Amino acid sequence: MEPTTSQLCILLLILSFSFSSQFHASHSTFTDSDLDQLSHDLLDSAREPEFFEWMKRVRRTIHKNPELGFQEHETSRLVRAELDSLGIEYLFPVAKTGVVASIGSGHGPVFGLRADMDALPLQELVDWESKSRVDGKMHACGHDTHVTMLLGAAKLLHSMKDRLKGTVKLVFQPGEEGYAGAHHMLKEGVLSNVDAIMALHVAPSVPTGSIASRPGPILAGAGMFTAKIKGVGAHGAQPHLSRDPIVAASSAVVALQLIVSRETDPLESGVVTVGYFKGGEARNVIPESVEFGGTFRSLSAEGLTYLQRRIREIIQMQAALHQCSAEVDFMEDVSLPLPVLVNDHALYEHGKWVSEALVGRSRVEVFPITMGAEDFSYYAEKMPAAMFVVGIKNETLKSDQPLHSPYFFVDEEALPIGTALHAAVAASYLERHSTQNLGMCQG
Repeated sequence: MEPTTSQLCILLLILSFSFSSQFHASHSTFTDSDLDQLSHDLLDSAREPEFFEWMKRVRRTIHKNPELGFQEHETSRLVRAELDSLGIEYLFPVAKTGVVASIGSGHGPVFGLRADMDALPLQELVDWESKSRVDGKMHACGHDTHVTMLLGAAKLLHSMKDRLKGTVKLVFQPGEEGYAGAHHMLKEGVLSNVDAIMALHVAPSVPTGSIASRPGPILAGAGMFTAKIKGVGAHGAQPHLSRDPIVAASSAVVALQLIVSRETDPLESGVVTVGYFKGGEARNVIPESVEFGGTFRSLSAEGLTYLQRRIREIIQMQAALHQCSAEVDFMEDVSLPLPVLVNDHALYEHGKWVSEALVGRSRVEVFPITMGAEDFSYYAEKMPAAMFVVGIKNETLKSDQPLHSPYFFVDEEALPIGTALHAAVAASYLERHSTQNLGMCQG
């Protein structure tokens, strides 16, 4: 007589209880000494001369050929070529140019590691052997290093794939710089089974060799806006015949400054910045229209909603006051504003634990909350997520210039640290969260 499914389930449960102490000792318990050994082995491997030189070649190849959001065709091709060479399976295309690779058992738990791929519309002003070869485009936010560190982690994790207690998903994401690429990756549904996710970002404010992060809010939510004010043009000698959009727009820009200074609680963080203003082409002609735009930021969803509402109201009212009309675009078609990035407390603690094992407690810093923004926040809305920063500051190399600067430069000694951190966080997370699969007994 064949055993029934119920009988099989009971037998499995008896066996699981019988061997529970052995299972927990050998499979679930992951000690500080285990982590120290894992972290040091991974960092030593990433620092091997051949491995390190490979990472530098990859990073410099990407740096010389920067591509803007959703145009990362060559970068994506390079990623896929490296994954192919390792025999790692992946999905492509995801959100146009994105790639999602998988390493491990194919079963849960599933941990995600994310790197963004796009560059900025900026002219590089650093003269070095691997300077950008594309006029007006530059990797000035370190995304070339992010891709390289994740590929390095892929190499390390693949070498230990049979020992992973679950699955690691490697997320190579397009369009972080103003295109909400993370939102589009999530829409594809390929990350629906991810239990938690981590991202790394290089930081020129943190010394090379150090790692930093913090629990809770770490980066602001951010939106962008463009305003167009339409009036009636006239000769500069006859302003009474005009409905001057320059005066209306100027009044609006000044009035916008009052939102934070006079309407926002001083104990709450908020930013409204106008970054460009275009109006007219001749000194003696009042134009028919003016365009200006900027960004707004807050550390709460309520703050973002309030700022957006007041920006629209003020611009439209100032235009009406000067007998003009106004249109305000908040770029909601590209899923802005970005949410506030909130690091999951438990995942932050896990990443901190790994970081301390990797570089030592004295080199793990608390990163200050900043009003910068990152679309990694979309992942944090859907699953436990944490962002850590890897220091690249080296004054001798002048790698202390701010992000988005044409003088931004990277200390490549940080690459092995980021690579090992990725791999160690993922592998140890799977060790600590792995369980026996008794799913056939459920229901």
